[in-house]
Amino acid sequence: MDYAPEQIVVSGGAKQSLCNVILSLVNPGDEVIIPTPAWVSYVEMVKLAEGKNVLVPAGIEQDFKITPQQLRDAITPKTKLILICSPSNPTGSVYTHAELQALVDVIKDYPDIMVLADEIYQHINFTGSFTSLGAFPEIADRVIVVNGVSKAYAMTGWRIGFIAAPLWVAKATTKLQSQYTSGSSSIAQKAAEAAYTGSQECVEEMRKAFQRRRDLVVSLAREIPGLKVNVPQGAFYLFPEVSSYFGKRCGDRVINNAADLAMYLLEEGHVATVDGGAFCLPGYIRLSYATSDDNIREAMRRIAEALARLK
Repeated sequence: MDYAPEQIVVSGGAKQSLCNVILSLVNPGDEVIIPTPAWVSYVEMVKLAEGKNVLVPAGIEQDFKITPQQLRDAITPKTKLILICSPSNPTGSVYTHAELQALVDVIKDYPDIMVLADEIYQHINFTGSFTSLGAFPEIADRVIVVNGVSKAYAMTGWRIGFIAAPLWVAKATTKLQSQYTSGSSSIAQKAAEAAYTGSQECVEEMRKAFQRRRDLVVSLAREIPGLKVNVPQGAFYLFPEVSSYFGKRCGDRVINNAADLAMYLLEEGHVATVDGGAFCLPGYIRLSYATSDDNIREAMRRIAEALARLK
């Protein structure tokens, strides 16, 4: 993909990049289509813009990826923006080129709709290939690509993200950003430049490490009765379905939903997970495996023991 410098806007992390775009494009009452489960901040950013969230659910049975028909059914005359995250937080699912092409074939029929592609986990990808939504010529002039250095280069605290966008969108976000944060730190920008232009061996080394951890956490999770898991294709999350534990108890404690289960695992197993409802898909929990192999083994041991106590 080719962009002029004027089409790139650097911000204080990919989160600000996303929010800049949403605040620039979405007017009160505009609809934003968000496949779920979705990262927790998307819906709140749309609320800040006074837009309306249109959530399109995709569960584990479809590998957490929406279908072209689901997308078409969600589009209305009020649709302003479609937000796609691949690889996904919280599920690790990755849309293939063919799956993205099928979505693009729908989007191209609606020339007034913009697309926001969150690709921050691009390099933590176990499929052997990656396709950006910005690479499809049919809609390239309507796609805003978001990326940054937090994930691939483990530079979370440097707070550098960016968009690659149509010029008019880049100008709008620049105008907005200049009023509330000005430019991102020049020191952090230089560090990000070094990350992008230096040797990429560290990125591949970490990708392999994350793939090994993915295999480990999936194998351990599959040994726990009642956890329903898929095999994530990217990022560093596992999103198991946990409804088999609903209605079970440990002493006086009853598990009614995934929020109860996440709190039970925290207080009884001393393992932090996140309720899937925070990502707009109840009945699941999110686990992060961005930690050492030993920590993963210990965490899964604790989870298995805590869940075994539920009757």
